[in-house]
This record gives sequence, structure tokens and C-alpha cells, in this order.
Amino acid sequence: MPDARIDRICINTIRFLAVDAVQKANSGHPGAPLGAAAMAYVLWDRFLKHNPRDPGWPDRDRFVLSAGHASAMLYALLYLTGYPLTLEDIKKFRQWDSKTPGHPEYGITPGAEATTGPLGQGFANGVGMAMGERWLAEHYNRPGYELINHYVYAIVSDGDLQEGVSSEAASLAGTLRLGKLIYLYDDNDISIEGNTDITFTEDVGRRFQAYGWQVIGPIDGLDISAVEKAIRQAREETRHPSLIICRTIIGYGSPNRAGTGAAHGEPLGEEEVRLTKKALDWPYEEPFTVPEEALKHLRRAEELGRSRQAEWETLLRAYRRDFPEEARRLEQDLRGDLPADWAGELPGLFHDTAKPLSTREASGQVMNAIAKRVHAFTGGSADLAPSTKTLLKDRGHFGCQEYSGHNIHFGVREHAMGAIANGMALHGGLIPYTATFLIFYDYMRPPVRLAALMGIRVIFIFTHDSVGLGEDGPTHQPVEQLAGLRAVPNLVTLRPADATETAVAWKVALERRQGPTALVLSRQNLPVLDRKGLAPAGAVERGGYVLWESAATPQVILIGTGSEVHIALEAGQSLAQQGVAARVVSLPSWELFESQPAEYRRTILPSEVKRRVSIEAAVPLGWERYVGPEGTIIGLSRFGASAPHKVIYQQLGFTAERVMHEARRLLS
Repeated sequence: MPDARIDRICINTIRFLAVDAVQKANSGHPGAPLGAAAMAYVLWDRFLKHNPRDPGWPDRDRFVLSAGHASAMLYALLYLTGYPLTLEDIKKFRQWDSKTPGHPEYGITPGAEATTGPLGQGFANGVGMAMGERWLAEHYNRPGYELINHYVYAIVSDGDLQEGVSSEAASLAGTLRLGKLIYLYDDNDISIEGNTDITFTEDVGRRFQAYGWQVIGPIDGLDISAVEKAIRQAREETRHPSLIICRTIIGYGSPNRAGTGAAHGEPLGEEEVRLTKKALDWPYEEPFTVPEEALKHLRRAEELGRSRQAEWETLLRAYRRDFPEEARRLEQDLRGDLPADWAGELPGLFHDTAKPLSTREASGQVMNAIAKRVHAFTGGSADLAPSTKTLLKDRGHFGCQEYSGHNIHFGVREHAMGAIANGMALHGGLIPYTATFLIFYDYMRPPVRLAALMGIRVIFIFTHDSVGLGEDGPTHQPVEQLAGLRAVPNLVTLRPADATETAVAWKVALERRQGPTALVLSRQNLPVLDRKGLAPAGAVERGGYVLWESAATPQVILIGTGSEVHIALEAGQSLAQQGVAARVVSLPSWELFESQPAEYRRTILPSEVKRRVSIEAAVPLGWERYVGPEGTIIGLSRFGASAPHKVIYQQLGFTAERVMHEARRLLS
């Protein structure tokens, strides 16, 4: 039976570890932990299936703190339940090189399931995690062997629900009937600027009911029995995700700040901390006090977690015995490993292809070859699969009637698509990809950035990569987006020149496990380069390589990416016929090239050859590093136009004649 006294002590321990951490750091958000600690405690104490001694146990429940500003509360829960986090770590809240950063960061804090902070991202991550759970369960569970059977919980805030990404993700979650998705809504009516009435008066419950969610409440989020009853009700609903509306008070217990915006994002102050402790009957003046009975009660999670995981591992051993092939594949998927022969078909895919082929079309062929051998390969587009060429043939369609499908239909929801794919990758067992036009990268910058920050394997496909898409005009023609992708740390961007480079680019993307990859692909057909007399496409793995040269010591180097490489090649070969020693460099990935040893980079772009011309149908930003002060950049410093792509390229100067002219000018 629950002990109300112990419950109160545990909740206040969570509250004041958070408050003391914020106060010591002189920075942070004390209001949310004071108001939300009760419902977080009920979830962690009564329901959450996890093993603090093995934060990566595959069948654990996932808990996402979408309201990442309440990170101090999460750190208190992790420490108190036995994760490898110490009281000293909590005292180093928000300090250099600590395990307790200002917002939860995946890979930094054991038990933090996602990097959250930008509001709404965690909400959508959780949807992706729930999709991952259903997908794996459909593929691997057998009668009597429920190896994949867990919930995804989150605490979300008023701010989360105001962000558009959460609306996009909630709509899809309701459509997919993700019944193991349960969100606690910390409804305290306060945001930084004051009461949410100034911006947020909608009926949230009815909105979520319209999305297809079960809505419970409003309930008193400070009443642990009401919270417990609501979570039990949510768990009984198997066909709809659940939103539990919990009415709380931000800064609960603070005599002068409770219920106000002042409680949100700054320390309470020493005197207000003292008054708050008094108001909540917390008898300890010394900060960071953890009563022994609270620690003992919450540390029960260690033994319970060990026991639950041991039961699961016993089941896994029996599964290995009865379903050896499925077990082998499941464990391979969970590790994120690729089959030994997964890339076997790729080198020969375009060996005899003479007809021009867009790199988006080539990518689609590569993807279908991958899907035959890589079971975890799963994803989809923002309602653009026929255009992005990302449909996996005969692999099924993920939905509430077929959770095992490999093709995911995200709808016209680029922002949520990226964040959901991140959640799938965080869950484990899947290698997710997304697809849209490059121009719509603008709609999904936050999840791409967060994927790079978390170092997770997500493949972002961007087609229709330049003014070369043609008649749709400048609203759909990306100009500055490629530079934006290249600016993201730990994101590898590849813009392949033809079908053969595209196959190698996909190999790079699948094998890259420490961060996301962006594949930037053409709409228009491009020549499939005849590799006789040219360097093999395998050099794409090094980011840049000498595609062709007329002499080992060139007078001029022509550098291109993507659809402009064949223009550079035509120009280089024409210059050679005129007696100019030319080298043509394909540079599909700046990031991969920069990661190569300096000696290799010097062999491609020798410093003594200062006459260089780059050509790329995008803003010239960044090309200075490759052409140098004596080189020329052929790029775009304007938006595109509506016309056939060949006309646009001619009018905007993306021609072999222009490249030759600039090269001769440099040599004159």
C-alpha cells in the first residue's frame, strides 16, 4: 500500500534537489520542478519500467521530458532512482563538462532519452519512439514471446503544445492509433511573458480529441491519487494515444512566486528558497539534503529494474532457441549493425547505364537494393514519395492496420517528420530516413540540427536540389539551403554528381553511425559518367577526388558538386583540347573532404595551383576556402526563375562556356 508520508517526502526531495541545483548555479528553471514533481514521481514510482543500472535495456519504457527546461527535476529523478549520476553531479548543474547540462542532452546524462529544450521536439520524438516500438513488436513478437512491449511517456508543457511541431506530430499519432503513447500535460497557464490567456485560450482537450487522442482530465496534477488513476486509465486504452491534462501551479509552494511567470526561468533567491521549504514543511536548511527514507524508497527501482530485465533476458534466451533467425536479426537491428553483404549490389547498379538519370531516380534504385538486405531500413516522405522516388517496393506501408510496413507516410509535415525520425533512431532497432524537397529543409531545420547534436543515425533525403528543378520557380528553387546544411556541425552533406556517386553516397550514409547524413539530389536528369578514363566513384567516400585531369601538373582546377560536375568536366576537357592543362575535381561532401588527412587534401587541391574555378548552383558562401584568393566562384547571389531548367542554367551562367571563360581569364 502507498504510504502518503513517504510519498510527500519523496516528492519534496525531488523538488528541492531541483531548486537547490538552480540556486547553486544561479541559473535555471525552478518553477516547473516545483509544480510537476508530484506527477513525475507517480509515473516513476508506480509505472515506469526501467533499469537504472542498464539505461539502454531495449524493452524499457521511454520517458521524454519535452519540457526540457525542467531538467533539474529529471536529474533528481535519475539520481534518486539509481542511475549512474551522483549528488555531486547535481551540484554541478549547468557547469562546464558536467553530466547535468541546462537542458537534457542525449549521450551526456545516463537516462536522458533525448536532447530536448526547443519546445515541441520532445513531443514529436516520443511519437517516433512509439512508432519504433510498434514496428519492432510487429516484426518480432510471437505468441508467448512479447519481447517488445513498452510504453512511451512524456511530460509536456503549455509551450510544447503551442509549438506547431507538436500539432503535426499529435495529428499523425492519432491517425496511427499509437495506444502506448501517454503524455502528461503540465497545464499551469504560465509562460515567460505571463498568463497564457494572452496567447493560448483554445480548448486543448477538444483539439486532441479531434486528433484522435484519448483525453483524460483536467485533473489535479498535485493529487498523486488522481494522477495514478489517470495513468492507469491511459494504459487501458490500446487504440488511441492519451493526453492527461494535469492542472498544476508553477513554482508550487513559493509564497511570492507561485503561479507567476517569475517562477519560470530564474532562481528563487536564497530567502524565497527558505520560505518555500517552510511552506512545504521541508525541515532541512542544508541544500541538497536527501532523507535516507526517500533514497531507500526510490532506490527500489534498482532491484525492480534488475528483476524485470532478468525476466526479459530469460524470455530472450527462449526466443533465441525457438526463433533463432528472428532473434539474430532482432539483435542485429537493436545493435544498429548492417549485414556483412548489405552493399553487395550497389557497385554494379549503374554499370551499364548510358541513359541520363536524375540522382533522385538513382537514389530510389539504390534504396530498393538496400531494403532487400537491411531489415531496419525504414522511412518515408512528407507526402512526396512519387517525386522524391523514396518508395520501397513490396515493403508494406506503416499504419494502424500494418505496423510492420517499411514505408511511412508522414503527411505534409516536414517539421514533425524530422523530429519523429529522430525519435525512431533514439528508440533503436530502426535506421530511419526522411524525404522532401531541399527548399523545405527550412521547415525542418530544428530536428536536423538536433540529430547532429545527438549524434544519431538519421538519413535526410533532399531532392529538387537547385534552380535545376525548373518550372516551379523561385519559391521551390533552393539557393541558400545547401549552405545551411553545410553549416551544421556533425552533419555530413553529400551532393552526388551522377548515379554512380549516388550509390556511394548511400553507402556512406548507411555506414555512418555517429551522426546524420543529408543526401542532396537532382530532379533533372544528369549524364551517368562513363568511368572509363575517369576516377572510380568509390572516392566519394573521401568527400572529394580528382575525377579527371589532362596533366598531372594542372594549370587550372575546376571544382564542382552535383549537377554541375558534368559541366566542369565538359569545360575541362574542352580546355585540354585548347592546350590548357586542366584538372576536374568532384567535391560531393565538404565535411568528408575536410576529415581527410591534410596530405590527401593537398594532392587533390595542391597549394601551388592557384587558378581555380568552382561551379555550384547555390549561394557562393564558403567556396572561398577551396578556390582561394586568386580563384573564381560561379554561384548564385539571387533567387531563381520559372522556366525549363536548361533555359535557367543558360541564363544564369551555369554552362561549360562560362567555366572556360573564367578559367582563361584567370590564366591570362
